[in-house]
This record gives sequence, structure tokens and C-alpha cells, in this order.
Amino acid sequence: MALYSEKVMDHFTNPRNVGKLDDADGIGEVGNARCGDIMKIYIKVKDGIITDVKFNTFGCGSAIASSSMATEMIKGKPISEALTLTNKAVAEALDGLPAHKMHCSVLAEEAIRAAIKDYYDKNGIAYDPAEFPEPDEHE
Repeated sequence: MALYSEKVMDHFTNPRNVGKLDDADGIGEVGNARCGDIMKIYIKVKDGIITDVKFNTFGCGSAIASSSMATEMIKGKPISEALTLTNKAVAEALDGLPAHKMHCSVLAEEAIRAAIKDYYDKNGIAYDPAEFPEPDEHE
């Protein structure tokens, strides 16, 4: 049995939305000191819609695949919908991740939330702080 699904391998070997947006409206960076994964997500927003998204991830194949899939899942979506994206949805879209790699999908969710929070902060948009809990230190 393969450790990783075909979708994980595809998003790892052919990641979507890699790069940096120099004129990003929001930037979210999260990391996991224990495993060394660091994710940075850049978003462009127009009329409440995420019109473009890019990422840079330093980490394992699961972290890169999770970043790639998560960006695909929020591109073209309203911010309100992007905020509902869960790590479980990212993992399911990748046809699963090994249990010891689920933290990678959690980082993707947290990076997106951090980018949206940054966008809100930069634009003086009010939000419920409960929507943006501080990221945990993941295993």
C-alpha cells in the first residue's frame, strides 16, 4: 500500500499556485518548529473575493501538497467561504494524508486564516477574534 495518494503525489510534484504576490492584500505565515515546515500564503482580494493566491512552503511533500490543494480550494471564492476551509477538507481533497502528516493540512488552514486576518487588519475590517485563534504548536 502506498503511503501517499496519487493526488498528494500530484500536488507535491506539480504544485499549483507556487510563488509570491508582491502586491498581496494579505500574507499569512505559520510554521511548525518540531518538523520544520513553514508555510507562507499570499492573497489578493477584490470585492470580498480571493482573486489570486500563491504560496511558498518549506517542508515535506505533505506540506507542499496541502498548501497547493488549499490554494486551489480558496481561489475565486469569497473570503467568508475561505474562512470555513478546514484541514480535514484539505486532507479529504488530497484523498487522505497519513495520520502523522495531518499537521500539514492544519498548517495550510492556519496559513489561510492568517492571510485573511492580515487582510482584515491592513484594511481596518472588523472581525470576531474568535475566528482567528492563535495557531497551536503542532506535533
